[in-house]
Amino acid sequence: MMNFDFYNPTRIVFGKDRLGELDDLIPKDAKVLVLYGGGSVKKFGTLEKVLKGLGYREVVEFGGIEANPRFETLMKAVDVVKKENIDFLLAVGGGSVMDGTKFVSLASQYDGEYAIDLLRDRMAAFGLTKALPLGTVVTLPATGSEMNCGGVVTSSIGKRGFRNQLVFPKFSFLDPTLTFSLPKTQVANGVVDTFIHVLEQYATYPANAMFQDRTAEGILQTLIEIGKKTIDNPTDYELRANLVWCATMGLNGLLRAGVPEDWATHMIGHELTAMFGIDHGKTLAIILPSLWNIMRDKKKDKLIQYGERVWNITSGTKEERIDLAIDKTREFFESLGIKTRLSDYGIDASKIDDLVKALEEHNMTAIGENGQITLDVSRKILEGAL
Repeated sequence: MMNFDFYNPTRIVFGKDRLGELDDLIPKDAKVLVLYGGGSVKKFGTLEKVLKGLGYREVVEFGGIEANPRFETLMKAVDVVKKENIDFLLAVGGGSVMDGTKFVSLASQYDGEYAIDLLRDRMAAFGLTKALPLGTVVTLPATGSEMNCGGVVTSSIGKRGFRNQLVFPKFSFLDPTLTFSLPKTQVANGVVDTFIHVLEQYATYPANAMFQDRTAEGILQTLIEIGKKTIDNPTDYELRANLVWCATMGLNGLLRAGVPEDWATHMIGHELTAMFGIDHGKTLAIILPSLWNIMRDKKKDKLIQYGERVWNITSGTKEERIDLAIDKTREFFESLGIKTRLSDYGIDASKIDDLVKALEEHNMTAIGENGQITLDVSRKILEGAL
C-alpha cells in the first residue's frame, strides 16, 4: 500500500424528511445563494422544501446550471455572489450542480483577472486559500460530488477538472426519496457512473491494499445486485437508499487512499460528451470495455481478481477469464439500458481523428495509471469501441 493522507470533513445527513435540519447547519445570519439546474427541483417540490428548511434567512436563487456545467453560466452566478454579498452556497441537484457550486465557491473569491485560469491550470485552483462555504442537497446519485472536493466544468478550453480542500461541502443531505422522480435513463447513468468511479480506483495493478479492494468489490457487487431493480422500482426506498450510499462512498476518497488510479476512461469519455453531447455515464460505458481489452496486459492481475471476486469467474485460461470479465461488465451496462458501442450513438470511424485531436489539444497524451495510454493507444481504444 502506498503512502497517503486521508481527509474528509463533510457531514452526511442521510434519510427521509430531514431537510428541516438545514436550519441547524447554516449560520443564522448567513445570506444564502441556492443553486440548481432545470425545473425539476421546482416541479417535484424539492426547492420548496429546501427554502422552508432555510427558515427566515435571506435567500437568493440561481437556476439554469446545465448538465456538464458551463463556465459562462457559473460566472453569472459568481456575479450574483458578489452583487448580493452572499455568505453561503447551497447546491440542490446532482453532480453538475454540485460541481458548478464548488467552482462558484472558488471563483467568487479568486483575486486573479481571469477565473478560467482555475480550469486551465489545475494548480491555480488547488492553491487557492479562500472559498465560500457550501452545502448540498442531492437529487441524483452518481458522482459522489457531495462528499469530495473536486469538480468538472466545461468551457472553451474543454471539459476540465479542479480540486481544492476548501470546497468539501460542510454538509450533504442524502434523502433517497428526492431521487424517486428521476427518469430511468438518469438513474441508469448514475449506476454506471458510480460503477466506473470505483473501477477507476480499482482496476489498475495490485498495491496490497486489501481493505480498499474488498470495499470496492462490495460496492460493485451491490450495484450489480440493485442496479436493474432500482431502475424498475424507482420508489423502493431500500433499493434507492443503497444506490445513493454507493454513489457517495464510491468517490469520497476512501477507495483511492494508498492505491494507483486510472481515470483514462473518464478523460476519453469527456471528449465524447464535449463533441457529441452523449451523457457522461454512457460515454464511460462505451470506453471502459475497449480500454480494458487494449490494456489487458497492464491490468491483467486486477482484471482476473475482479472477474473472480465480483463475477465468480474461476475457470479457464487467464485470457479467457479476462474476456469473460469484460463481457460480463458490458452485459451489465446493457442490462441497464445503456448502449456500449460508438455506433449505437451514430459515431463511425470518420470521427476518430477528431477525437484524438481533441485529446491532444487538451494535453491528454499520456493518461492512465502509468501514463501509458498515449494518443496512439487512445486511437486503438476508440476504434475498439466502434
